[in-house]
Amino acid sequence: MEQHGISKLDLKRQNRMHVLKILKQRGPTSRIDIAGALELTRAAVTIITNEMIEQGIIVELGEYKHVAEKTPRGRKKILIDINHNFKFTVGITVEDGLVSVGLATLAGAALDKRNLTISDDSTIEEIMSFIKKSVRDILNDNCIEHSQLLGVGLGIYPGMYSKVGVAVENGVPDYTNIRNIFKQATDLPVVIDNSVKGLAMANIDFTKVKDSKRQNIAFLQYGNSMHFVVTNLNDPIVSYDNRTDFVDRIILNPSSIELHDCGRRGCCKSEISPSALIKKVTAVFSEENTPYLYKVLGGDSTRICLNNISESFKKGDKGTVEVIKKALDFTAVLLNNLYFTTNPQKLVLDNFELAQDPAVSDYFKESVERIAGKTVAEKISLSIIDDKQRFLSGCALAIRELFFNKGGFVTRNQ
Repeated sequence: MEQHGISKLDLKRQNRMHVLKILKQRGPTSRIDIAGALELTRAAVTIITNEMIEQGIIVELGEYKHVAEKTPRGRKKILIDINHNFKFTVGITVEDGLVSVGLATLAGAALDKRNLTISDDSTIEEIMSFIKKSVRDILNDNCIEHSQLLGVGLGIYPGMYSKVGVAVENGVPDYTNIRNIFKQATDLPVVIDNSVKGLAMANIDFTKVKDSKRQNIAFLQYGNSMHFVVTNLNDPIVSYDNRTDFVDRIILNPSSIELHDCGRRGCCKSEISPSALIKKVTAVFSEENTPYLYKVLGGDSTRICLNNISESFKKGDKGTVEVIKKALDFTAVLLNNLYFTTNPQKLVLDNFELAQDPAVSDYFKESVERIAGKTVAEKISLSIIDDKQRFLSGCALAIRELFFNKGGFVTRNQ
């Protein structure tokens, strides 16, 4: 006889998942407030949470301390929270120029890490050898046993798919081969996805200050290829998730006379990417237009990079200042358009190193407010994931899939 409907186990997993997601979003919360949020009885929530406490998934923190002078009458609120040391996660992120491997708690607290700078000449064998050795060394150095691990999360930057053997058909990556490699190497559940998506989730899940009202962000990763992820109810929207690099093709300067490799004039790649800035500064590089830069580089324009462009801007080199100010104005246009087409509560910028320089950031803030308006300017924040902890992208992917979405049920057959 064919059966329909949801099983008791599925319902139990679903209820536990909702409890964990509330705790993730709000931080320490009472059973009473969880029951109200989920529209369940207090008794039902008590049964669910007590079992999860026995399993070590969540912990009881004690009585809620009221700020008011008089404590309200009635049943006292006992706060519970996720036991962030219940399991640990290995995170791996492969990006353009960097492989990052690390170990973190369920809250994204980094316990150890290993980073490797790579180039176009780096082979898949070198990358895999570094990853395997790093995972082995990290677990040994921290005395982490196999049973203490939730799984492995691997975030791959779309531009690195071919480098690590990920085939893409109709815009959809096939992770089968690389997933099998990691499962055989670690004997752990493996979650693989776009690293930009992982970084966006890390900026939601790993924040120290919880905001129960925040339900969506827009995440823009800067680079020679720019990637954009939008979330709704704190989950990536599939339509954006499947085409994170569409930002590259947005036109910022329709009056540009230069035709970019993509066949467009004035697109993001040709106006504001790191390679575009280097190309534009190189074009004005001279003892007259960029005296500081010309002197420190000994007249060698091939040595121009973002770091010395920033220094040149701070020193007031006329040519560099004009290039950077124009690029920042175009960036403000881009942020304005992204904001008003997605309406996020936060617009998070990742890898915007140039705009973090105090000398540049002041003009950048002024430019965004002047062009996009105060509302947009106030919504912008920088990613919480720094250059040394990029592996947290992989951690976020694994923790979402293997812990929260499964209600804390840990299995080994992923």
